[in-house]
Amino acid sequence: MLRLMKGDLKVPNQEDEKKTGWDVPEEMEQEATPEAEMPVDSTEPAADPAEVQTEPQPKEEPKEPDELTRLKEENAALTDRLLRTMAEYDNFRKRSQKEKDAIYPGAVADTVAKLLPVCDNIERALACETQDLEFRKGVEMIYSSFQEIMGKLEVVSFGEAGEEFDPALHNAVMHLEDDTVADNTITQVFQKGYKIGDRVLRFAMVQVAN
Repeated sequence: MLRLMKGDLKVPNQEDEKKTGWDVPEEMEQEATPEAEMPVDSTEPAADPAEVQTEPQPKEEPKEPDELTRLKEENAALTDRLLRTMAEYDNFRKRSQKEKDAIYPGAVADTVAKLLPVCDNIERALACETQDLEFRKGVEMIYSSFQEIMGKLEVVSFGEAGEEFDPALHNAVMHLEDDTVADNTITQVFQKGYKIGDRVLRFAMVQVAN
């Protein structure tokens, strides 16, 4: 037997294969191929922007306000509350005064309107003839005091014969056909009217010429 020494076995390459005509096994051919000849893809795949994670920035802790800033804010809040309270009180005072001003004339008008029949009766008593002069003098004093009080309350009477008829003040209960008198002229007064300012307490009952 022949002893094969190390190094005596030679792997035939392609050229030797061509020369000798030997068939080189495919596995040996692949083992003989240098690794350097194999292509290597050195390019690395680009990173996906969506997969790139940025490191979270540390949050800055809020600084506690100093004592002066805190006192200024507290003072501003108290000042605003005080101004609002003063405005509300001023509105309440004006509203109360307005309601008071509206109530007083109405109360006076209602009271005087209920006393007008008394004034009418005193006037009728004075229109009657009497032989008792002392009695008449007493009625005149009562009527004078009554008129003085009415004057202090700014109560004014209206409705006299000869005045022009005004539907805002007079109530025509009768009409008179008289060519000697101008139209819309009051010829007779059955009951005088009274008013306070522009507020009519009672319309005058009159007769008007057509």
